[in-house]
Amino acid sequence: MEQRLAMLPLEGAPLSRAVAISWNDYQVPFIEADSEEDLAVALGVVHAHLRLGQIELTRRLALGRISEVVGRRGIDIDRLVRTFDIARAVPQILETMPVKTRNWLESFVRGINHVVDRAPERPREFSLLNIAAARFSVSDIVTLGRLIAADVNWLVWMRLLKYRNDPDWPRLWRRLLLHDLLSVSSDRNAGFASGLMEALTGSAIRSGSNSLAVAAAKSQTGGALIANDPHLSIILPNPWLLACVKSPSLHAVGLMIPGLPFIAIGRNPWIAWGGASLHAASSDLIAVPPGTELSERVETIGVRGARDTTLRIRQSPWGPVVSDLPQFRSYNGVLALRWTGHSSSDEFSAMLQVGAARNWDEFRRAFDDYAVPGLEMNFAHIHGHIGQVAAVKLPRRTEAEPADIVSAPESGWETPMKSADLPARFDPPQGFLASANARPKAPFPIVGFHFSPPNRLLRLNHLLGSPPKLAVSDLMRIQSDVHLAEALTERDLLVSWLREIGPQSRAEALWEALGNWDGNYDWQSKGALAFEVLFFHLARELVPARRHSAYDAAWGTRALLWSDILAVEPDARRGALNRAVIKAARDFKRGGNWGRRHRLVLAHPLGLIPVLGRGYRFADLPASGASETLMKTAHGLTNRRHSARYGSVARHISDLADPDANYFALLGGQDGRFGSSSFIDQLALWRRSEYIQLPLRPETARNNFRHHTLLIPGRHS
Repeated sequence: MEQRLAMLPLEGAPLSRAVAISWNDYQVPFIEADSEEDLAVALGVVHAHLRLGQIELTRRLALGRISEVVGRRGIDIDRLVRTFDIARAVPQILETMPVKTRNWLESFVRGINHVVDRAPERPREFSLLNIAAARFSVSDIVTLGRLIAADVNWLVWMRLLKYRNDPDWPRLWRRLLLHDLLSVSSDRNAGFASGLMEALTGSAIRSGSNSLAVAAAKSQTGGALIANDPHLSIILPNPWLLACVKSPSLHAVGLMIPGLPFIAIGRNPWIAWGGASLHAASSDLIAVPPGTELSERVETIGVRGARDTTLRIRQSPWGPVVSDLPQFRSYNGVLALRWTGHSSSDEFSAMLQVGAARNWDEFRRAFDDYAVPGLEMNFAHIHGHIGQVAAVKLPRRTEAEPADIVSAPESGWETPMKSADLPARFDPPQGFLASANARPKAPFPIVGFHFSPPNRLLRLNHLLGSPPKLAVSDLMRIQSDVHLAEALTERDLLVSWLREIGPQSRAEALWEALGNWDGNYDWQSKGALAFEVLFFHLARELVPARRHSAYDAAWGTRALLWSDILAVEPDARRGALNRAVIKAARDFKRGGNWGRRHRLVLAHPLGLIPVLGRGYRFADLPASGASETLMKTAHGLTNRRHSARYGSVARHISDLADPDANYFALLGGQDGRFGSSSFIDQLALWRRSEYIQLPLRPETARNNFRHHTLLIPGRHS
């Protein structure tokens, strides 16, 4: 730790007064500053010190400049990002941003650039990829924010559109709308480009999460409780970092996205906050009418080790033309992307106001000009209140079941809905609130079309509703829960079908494990493995490959396959089950337990590079959980050894009865520097379901955090 902190450029910082930073043994900082500007500078220094390599690669992704460092393999990424025009609204956002927010961002950038200019060593990513150090701008930071705001529907469209020409498309599309499916892991056949894009964004484009709040009346301590478990890419460095901050007007502790200067999940002295993706449909694919006049812009993509690539991007009145991209060329016509994020909105001011809010009204008003990404935000107050708001800006849609994946040009965009127009919940009678990406219940307006199955929300409601009072320890157990009740229901039906075909000597071990299974996806579980391999082989026997592939494209594999299995005639099902049991028994005999097949692999994005990448894979361990357990470790349907690439990556719990009762853990570690003592040191805590306690009181941090540094202002600061 001492060696690592010695790499901080402490002197000559762009500050008005010195800033003290205390660090715990996990390299989590507590920053104390005398002004907001100095606090923002120190935050920039901390972010760059811990995660400059990660932030730089993400900046290049957001700007469509990945090819400059990875060569031809990055062209597809850059073409996609530039065509989608991620940064289109950035100039207008900066022009209309409140002075206070602009000053905060400028100070944060000065802190990042202080490290860029003065750090004694560059992150290893710079030397490996031949990256020249370059200063950051406020525009870069706002563009990062727009990248994180990408719409979950984009990936659905890119995977699903090719099936639109199939004869049974109308039926398939309707089934996708009526089932809540959005759950499964990333495409196991994804190439380098898509894998790198997902890794660098932390898969924010597919963000999930569990979030809950408990009112004081249902808390053992008499204080409201809050717990947050964001679901993103399982990657190193972690998509989050931890920080504690204190200045005259901002005093908070929580989780931050590297490169963005606000606490997204956490608490201050008065309130706590967190949330889950609303899975809002902030975009439409627009069928551009024939004869519509299109403009064109030309961009040049620099490519390392090869010629530059010229990109011509057509522009419609509704947004960029995406049907020129390979992912959308199956559409016979001109297709444009219309996205809320192409218009100006102010998420930075919103989140800074959340961090300073003192009550429910201030918390709710903070989202007045918030647009993307859509979030279901939970709130807890020191006086015991809890609440929930939808933070989003969306077109005012009227069709809950649109006829097609492609929309007409005019579809509710003229009179958009904002957060204040949507229902909010405050102090519900049951004494708790839970969010898990599920479809909102009526009379909630139409906010989207593709949601997660209700399994996690039902499980949360069951576990929160059972005991009369809840403690922090209960919430810790909830965040590690791997029970899936729906799988037990399916298991029971499978067992009844197995009885019909009679026992098979080669399947006795499979049968026994299946019958004894308790529905928990513990890594040691034999029953979980037996269930998964039998489900896999039965689905292969009964569902045509093309249909299976279409389900997988929409991440609806499990639910739709089960529906098809139920619809098969009994005689056909018995024959298929007889064959599936023999194959599953063979797999089960080789597999041992769930964790032998289901793996937690922690790797840096560089791990995706052939041959070289082997040196950047740091853990390969048996994993508990599944795609729809509360502790999410998402996976596709397979009988092979596989890794969970998406799921639970950070944990937060706060008890508002005590300012210092804040508990966090990262899957991995705080530091992004290879070889650092805090690069992967929290992995052991994570696997034991243990937490780091982070105080809100500065005096607690000064006494308990053993390492202390002082940022010293330069002469011309």
